[in-house]
Amino acid sequence: MGGLAAWDVIGLIDAEGDRAEWTFPADPGAVRTARSAVRGQLRGWGLDSVADIAALLVSELVTNALRHATGPIGVRLVRTAVPERVLLVEVSDPLPDPPRARVAHPEDESGRGLRLVADSSRRWGTRPGGTGKTVWFELAVP
Repeated sequence: MGGLAAWDVIGLIDAEGDRAEWTFPADPGAVRTARSAVRGQLRGWGLDSVADIAALLVSELVTNALRHATGPIGVRLVRTAVPERVLLVEVSDPLPDPPRARVAHPEDESGRGLRLVADSSRRWGTRPGGTGKTVWFELAVP
């Protein structure tokens, strides 16, 4: 529990370098591994300015996926330059139910993830998939 072997993560980076995606098993170590993969890819793309916030938001969404779904968790990054520079980040899981934001009280230990995503991103949303859903957010790239 908590650690992922290198062969447990499936990754893909496209030839043009504008997209990277990984699939993680539903294991608590997926949060740390996803955060590290996102941070590393964004630094490789020269997007250090958004690496920390993207990694934090991915952590929140992967944690939600682990709490509410079973099965693989997908993380995908897409950088665009037209019509503007944007980083699209997607986290997918096999549960079809969309996430629901809730009001967290000061003493609550959870329940702030979607609010953090909403407050920190340019836009965010969800969409159904063939076997689950995707929660996505966009960050403006300076």
